[in-house]
Amino acid sequence: MTGAELGLLWLGWAIAGASPGPATMALAGTSMKQGRQAGLALALGILVGSATWGIAAALGMSAVMVGNAWIFTTLRYAGAAYLLFLAYKSMRSAFSRNDAKLQAAITGTTKQVFLKGVLLHLTNPKAILAWGAIYAIVLPEGATSAEVFSLFGFLYLASLIVFPSYAILFSTRGMVSTYQRLKRWFEGTFAVLFGAASLKILTTRGFE
Repeated sequence: MTGAELGLLWLGWAIAGASPGPATMALAGTSMKQGRQAGLALALGILVGSATWGIAAALGMSAVMVGNAWIFTTLRYAGAAYLLFLAYKSMRSAFSRNDAKLQAAITGTTKQVFLKGVLLHLTNPKAILAWGAIYAIVLPEGATSAEVFSLFGFLYLASLIVFPSYAILFSTRGMVSTYQRLKRWFEGTFAVLFGAASLKILTTRGFE
């Protein structure tokens, strides 16, 4: 691939990572309500989950998992259940009249938030399919290990930029102030989107 083609590939991967989804929604909600430290802890957990899937696909584990549908089925139900839990928390917060006790999308100590970030990304079976697909599309037949892991590092750089940037952006004073004024709308939107993501995972037949 030419330099321009690689640039477009990287940009497309970054935009896909930054588009609304369980990780970005959780980052936005947590950073606005829990602060920058919690947002960055969650971002780090998501990055660990992303790296796990990227390296697993690079090592060929994606083929093993595709051949064992029960693994995908387990991950699918676990991920869907977790997203439904987040939807419930957001909906409860949307209808709460007590603004002094805001419900965060991801709660707990810094360590707990980090671990929940890892779980959030590991329980989305589409992640490993995305990494496996990009390797299959971009790499030539017979690609060396160096080429595979070079592509991983090249694409992973986008994640290193996108997820911490979400945490920083949504923890700024302006975003926090906006959240406090529009709390019910934010929480209602999070509830709907988390619920929709859970439903999409459950109804996708690509893991069967």
